Amino acid sequence: MNPRRVRIFLAEKGIEIPVRMVDMTKGENSTQEFLAKNAMGKMPVLELDGGTCISESVAICRYIESLHPEPNMFGADPLETANIEMWTRRAEINIAIPILQVFEHLHPFWEGRVKQVKECGELAREKVLERFAWLDGILGDRKPEDRHFLAAERYTVADITLQSALIVAKACDVRIPEEQTHLTQWFASVTARPTARA
Repeated sequence: MNPRRVRIFLAEKGIEIPVRMVDMTKGENSTQEFLAKNAMGKMPVLELDGGTCISESVAICRYIESLHPEPNMFGADPLETANIEMWTRRAEINIAIPILQVFEHLHPFWEGRVKQVKECGELAREKVLERFAWLDGILGDRKPEDRHFLAAERYTVADITLQSALIVAKACDVRIPEEQTHLTQWFASVTARPTARA
């Protein structure tokens, strides 16, 4: 869903892999060559040496985690793993997906590429802002020392998921309201990490 998630994940792991950029503006993701790697025509795709291709950001990150388990990003024990999974899903379903709907229906990039329905984009924007307020409240209910990360006492794939979504939101001019200080501080903290520009 978002190549940035994989890039940040790899950077956090300290792993470098060969990268081939695919230009959506030129339709390179719609070529037969690319569709043979991912029939959905979406990025990212991880192509293994034997030709097997894995798509979907979290699936790629899980595969990499299985090969390079440290630093741990998916959970060190069953409870932590479940908590990270819970927060990853919450970030995806409640925030990332509506943000992508805003992007698809309201951003000029998609004009002529998809059927844009302005009302769908505006409704998704309202949902995103409601979820921002919800998340700000949850962070605010935590002890100050527990507000730095979403799901664990360290940076995990859940943080990467939300961080990547909020970067797309900025491109769509959907910003965290100033009064939501807890979410604002969380975002400032994660985007200050050296890997944030991966």
